[in-house]
Order: sequence, then structure tokens, then C-alpha cells
Amino acid sequence: MYKFLTFSRFRRGPLRALATALGLALAGPLAANGLFSPAVIVNDDVITNYEVQQRARLMQVMNAPGSTESSARDALIDDRLRMQAMKQAGVVVPDSDVDDAIQTLAERNNIDREQFLNVLSESGVAPETMRDFMRVTVGWRELARGMFLQQSRPTDAEIDRALGLAGTTGGVRVLLSEIIIPITPQTADEVSQLVEELSAIDSVPAFAAAARQYSAAQTAADGGAMPWLDLNRLPPALGPVILGLSPGQVTQPIGLEGAVALFQMRDIAEIAGGTPQYAAIEYATYAIPGGRTPDALARAKAIQDRVVECNDLYGVALGQPESVLQRETLPPSQIPQDIALELSKLDDGESSYQLTRNNGQVLLFLMLCGRTAKANEGATRDQVAQALAGQRVEAAANGLLDQLKADAIIVEK
Repeated sequence: MYKFLTFSRFRRGPLRALATALGLALAGPLAANGLFSPAVIVNDDVITNYEVQQRARLMQVMNAPGSTESSARDALIDDRLRMQAMKQAGVVVPDSDVDDAIQTLAERNNIDREQFLNVLSESGVAPETMRDFMRVTVGWRELARGMFLQQSRPTDAEIDRALGLAGTTGGVRVLLSEIIIPITPQTADEVSQLVEELSAIDSVPAFAAAARQYSAAQTAADGGAMPWLDLNRLPPALGPVILGLSPGQVTQPIGLEGAVALFQMRDIAEIAGGTPQYAAIEYATYAIPGGRTPDALARAKAIQDRVVECNDLYGVALGQPESVLQRETLPPSQIPQDIALELSKLDDGESSYQLTRNNGQVLLFLMLCGRTAKANEGATRDQVAQALAGQRVEAAANGLLDQLKADAIIVEK
């Protein structure tokens, strides 16, 4: 199912140049077969070469995956199958709903609907291409909710398990990927534009590729992939944001100390084991001059190999100013968000050296000393219910699309 995407910048000059480049890149193979000749036939519905060109151009201008001719064909085949299912179910999307959806997307870019469509037009994308895209997006969501929402609603017992309220059982865990990009006053504009583009990603492979290219996190080599995390380990402010994602979706940029973070939901699951909330978290930080220089990183790695618990850090800091080593015991809500995010990945006695301070001049060695559990009081019942229902509806809709594709007669020209 499509996610609404946003432009990175509405600059008319570059978009005109992009449209021209796209026209040169796409005109060759498509024009050879006739712009309005069939490219694909899906159950007797024709997709023309022009539509393929338009979809590829739209995705390119929106900085979204799927800007190649092959990806555009695949996306249009899926859309035709969705439209056929909508027609069979009697789902009709009024023009006003399409206009509202486009208006919502335009407002995210601080312009009105007509300006939005004009910018697309100047980039070589016909307004009807965007309208068709939005019509399918809105209609398929309506169809999926109508078909699957009722049966996807979690029971009270399932919500209890997800919240961890049923004794010591229940909970929610999430499988996330991350992109962490350092930011300084000198790079603020460049990083801001980059993260806007990356937040529009809606596929796991594309996010993984971006993490390998841009992320400064230690997970970058693994495409940003993090292990399963209990939801209640995440910073309190981040939990509801993560719960609002469906698999494949990406958060809006999240500001950290000296960095900007993006997270993608890869999966969400209910678990039967106990998942307590925490009243306090004890952790230690040790400051290493030099930031992320090779010498500082080597020193951090040597410390990590040496220490097994927080008390060992006192030996590391022996003879140095007291400010070098800090040990804190704080409620989760009072822990700086970047530290809280790193701590969420750690068990007692584990450490990381991902974070910096003083505009990147100081490397922060971080170690988790321990967590103090308390009664669960995390996300609300409505938030958990909506997250579980949304996940199930999307999974059912994807299953329906797979079945439609398996039953379809698809002829590529």
C-alpha cells in the first residue's frame, strides 16, 4: 500500500532540468513502441507506455524508489489490480476526496494544491497522473479497511498482552532499522534536505541502501538493521511514534544531540514473555577527546574490550578530572533522547561508542549499568489497538493483492 511522499525541495529550475533529463532518458525505449501503445495488459485493462513514463517521472521527481521503467510497470500493474478490486466492490472515490488527499500532501510542503500540481506539471508530470495515483491510494485504503478492519480489531486480551498488563505476560516488540546522520551548524541545510528525501523511502531495501551510504551508526554496515527491541525500552516520546508506523514506513526526522535520526519499521510482534516498564535506568558515560577520529575510536574499542561492568570505568578514569566520567540514575523521561536510544539497544554491562558531544569533538563511551522495573504504564490501549489493527489490515491487504496478481492474466508487450 502506498505511503504519501513529499518533495525534498520545491525549486522550479532544478525540477525543469530534471524533467528534461528524464524525457531524454525515457523517450528512447518507450517512443520506439509508440507513446500511447499498450505496455502491459492486466485482465483486459491497458497500461500505456505514456502511463509508464509518467509514473517513472512522478517517482523520480518525488525522490521515491520506483523511478525506473521496470519499477513503474510493476507499480502500475499493482494499481490496475487494486482498481479492479475497488470496482468490483463498488468503491468509488469522489473527486473531492482526491483533492483533499493532494491538498494534504501539498500542505506538508507548505504550498497549496494548485501550486503543487503546477510544480509537477513543470517537471513533466500531468496533474491526472497524480490524481490517478491518489485515487488508487485512497480507494484501496478504504477497500482494505472495509474488508478487513472488523476482523483485525484486537481483543481486550490481545491489547492486555500488548500492554503487558496481564500479569507478567504480554508485550510488544519491534524490528527497526536506523539512519543516524551527524549534523553541525555548517551542514544543517544539507542534512535537512537529505533527511527530507530519506524520510520518503517506503521500502526496506531502499532504506538499507541509504543507511549503508549515509548513516554514521554502527549498524550502517548491516543496512541500519537493529535487533528486536521491546517497545518499552525505547524513549517514552518515541514509543507512540513507532507504534504509528506500518512495516516499511519511516519516521519523520528526529533531532538528537549533534545528529538527526530516521527509523523504519520492519516488523512488529506481540510477545508472551514479561516486558516490564522501567522506573529508572542507571548508566555511565566516559568522555574521550577527539570525536570520531581513528585514535579516539581505537581507545573506545580498547575500553570496551576491557570493562565488563560500570564499576570498571572508575579504573579507566583514575587520575583524570571528575567530569570525564559521569554515572546517572534517571527516569527514562529525563534521559537525553540520543542516550536513551543507544541504551535501548544494550543489556546490563554492554556498551557503545556511537555518540559525540561538543559538536563532534568528544566521543562518548556509554555503558548500561542496570534497569529498575516498575508496573507497566506505557502506551495507551487505543494506541496499541490502532497499531495492531493497522498492521493486520495492511498484511491482509497485501495478501489480497498477492492473490489478485496470482489470478490475473498479465501480458507485457
